[in-house]
Amino acid sequence: GGSSPDPGRRVASAAADVARILDAAGVERFAVMGASGGGPHALACAALLPERVIGVACFAGLAPVTDEFDWYGGMVAPEGLRAAAEGRESRARYAEIEEFDEASFTAADRAALQGPWRTLGADAAAAGSAGLDGLVDDDVAFAAPWGFDPAAVTVPVLLIQGGEDRVVPAAHARWLVERIPAAELWLRPHDGHVSVLNAVPIALDWLRGLESGT
Repeated sequence: GGSSPDPGRRVASAAADVARILDAAGVERFAVMGASGGGPHALACAALLPERVIGVACFAGLAPVTDEFDWYGGMVAPEGLRAAAEGRESRARYAEIEEFDEASFTAADRAALQGPWRTLGADAAAAGSAGLDGLVDDDVAFAAPWGFDPAAVTVPVLLIQGGEDRVVPAAHARWLVERIPAAELWLRPHDGHVSVLNAVPIALDWLRGLESGT
């Protein structure tokens, strides 16, 4: 929330940022987890830091923009991403009038935000209070070429997807699992965009298993 804006950054830019942070911390090998918009950034680390990344867990992550499936299909509120596809100025203009569509979340999502993931809502509010630049730059990066091909990810990837997700529909995960060589998909049919995060402990066990070789 307090970091400086970086207009023009790509999804791929995250890999260099993460590498610098881990270099400073003295960490060589690591696993990475990302949810929603964090999913593409987690995949960027795996694609561009292949000697350092052990594996990836990706929850409800976007696929790159493609004509191979209806990329916006099933999204309750795709207007922000559609504006981002037209460029940063278009996305910034839309951000000034944008309102969250409550239909984007299922009853299970709302229960998760009131229960085990209530801090996520507080984090989102805190980030939003810092301004709209991060939101705008994220969406512009998602709607533009990412700077890497997901097919270049060779480490194990676990895709966890809610079957009732109205923010990033399951078609994105299905597209990714068909193209990432060592990916597997765990579909949770009754989860939405937030409630799918209830599987985080299972995903952490999966990542630990990669490290231990089990």
